[in-house]
Amino acid sequence: MTVIDPAHHEVDRAVRVRFWAGARAAAGVEEVVVAAGRVGEVTAAASRLAPGVAAILPLCSLLVDGHRVGPDDDAPPSSVLEVLPPFAGG
Repeated sequence: MTVIDPAHHEVDRAVRVRFWAGARAAAGVEEVVVAAGRVGEVTAAASRLAPGVAAILPLCSLLVDGHRVGPDDDAPPSSVLEVLPPFAGG
């Protein structure tokens, strides 16, 4: 299921935030669509739509279009931000 922030329904000017594994379970949805911006702003907006993910976000790796990013990096319009929790094993 995808949850779209009603304030930012224009998908071509938004970021798709995809949750994987435990992050998906915590979020309760597969993805959310929020306004583009800095990664920290995007994850904050995603947490408002899927509050269960807020507690695990600091533990997760974040990728924008396949590249590892931090909170001050950009998540431009039409990009995909992947939220990957830590995985057990090797």
